[in-house]
Amino acid sequence: MCDSAGMTSETTGRTGATERFEVARDVAAPPEQVFALLCDPRGHVAVDSSGMLQSADGEPVRAVGDTFVVHMDREALGDLPMGRYDVTVVITAYAQDRLIEWTISGTVRPPLRHLYGYRLDALPDGRGTRVTSYYDWSEIDPVHREKGVFPVIPESALRATLGILARTVEHRP
Repeated sequence: MCDSAGMTSETTGRTGATERFEVARDVAAPPEQVFALLCDPRGHVAVDSSGMLQSADGEPVRAVGDTFVVHMDREALGDLPMGRYDVTVVITAYAQDRLIEWTISGTVRPPLRHLYGYRLDALPDGRGTRVTSYYDWSEIDPVHREKGVFPVIPESALRATLGILARTVEHRP
């Protein structure tokens, strides 16, 4: 489904055949500019709408397997009393200026195995980029599934993050 503002949404949610949120937005910036922001650990913090990402350490990622550390504050969601903690972002898919996907590694065992990512498609006539953000929790370990805390963030958070991303890249020189 696509509305007049160039936003699309695919929701499968907890009761669907798959467990994935996917939203898209047209952004008035070229794919390479959007991709550069998404490869930078500080870019993740800059566009986060959940309030959980506080800061990040590490170099921009360039390949599958690259990592960086994000300093988190789960209190921003008000759902679990986890306080401040660190996670390592591990890049699981990477295609220059087209796709970046990651999972997180931290102290939780077994690992969560949920995925976040962005697909970038150049718009016709160089008008910008269709940015698709997704969150997939279909492969979480049954131990975590039974706790009933997935999805961790709502679809609206992905949509809000795309708004912040658009505002950020559309006003960069």
